[in-house]
Amino acid sequence: MNGAHQSGPMKPHYINALLGNAYHGVLQEYVVIPAQYAIALPRNLSFIEGSTLPVAGLTAWNALFGAQGRPLLPGQWVLTQGTGGVSTFAILFAKAAGAKVIATTSSAEKAKKLQEMGADHVINYGEVENWGAQAQALTPGEEGVDVVVEIGGGATLKQSLVAVKMDGLISVVGVRAGAHPEEQPVLMDMFFRFCTTRIAYVGPRVQFEEMNRAIEANNIKPVIDGRVFSLEEARDAFEYLESMKHFGKVCIEVVKSV
Repeated sequence: MNGAHQSGPMKPHYINALLGNAYHGVLQEYVVIPAQYAIALPRNLSFIEGSTLPVAGLTAWNALFGAQGRPLLPGQWVLTQGTGGVSTFAILFAKAAGAKVIATTSSAEKAKKLQEMGADHVINYGEVENWGAQAQALTPGEEGVDVVVEIGGGATLKQSLVAVKMDGLISVVGVRAGAHPEEQPVLMDMFFRFCTTRIAYVGPRVQFEEMNRAIEANNIKPVIDGRVFSLEEARDAFEYLESMKHFGKVCIEVVKSV
């Protein structure tokens, strides 16, 4: 959560007020912050589960429900990419909202886990080159998905433009696959899909509060990778994240729970 962003549209000065971004020093046992940067932990979550919410959870929530006037609705179709923290949250939130989910991964083992999470369809993009077209074909009338949670950037955005329906929504939350100019779609690619492309950059406090209410009401539990790191293993945690072996959110436990 960006504590400076309480509600309303994004403003330029909010970007440099994000803990862990412009403000360093959050990976520690104690930290002094303005009260507006703190929010109550959902009653159904542990502290380590709650630690996944301010970035991964809120970003996924914003991607699905943050576009003004067009939140995700029951029966709509969502396309997620990969198995990281944002993507797994997006699956959980979308299913709780009554939506259909198409998930992508390059791992057969992770595909099985995605299905166990509730994904309605899983596409292995290591085996299917044009996975955007396959995602489109899975939707009613082959019209395409209503919402794409785009984490890759570059080449994956091109596939997302194939998968999304006319007048659909692509929420870009990252550029995990890189941002090579030769891979970037051009404006005309978006023009001919009649779609909206927006950036989902964490979210304001009001969205955080909405998300927490949904987490409690639906007893949603964040997906945390089976390997939890100690503070002394912080460097290992980042290397593990970079290896892309994880499933769900990679967490560092600063103080062991008692």
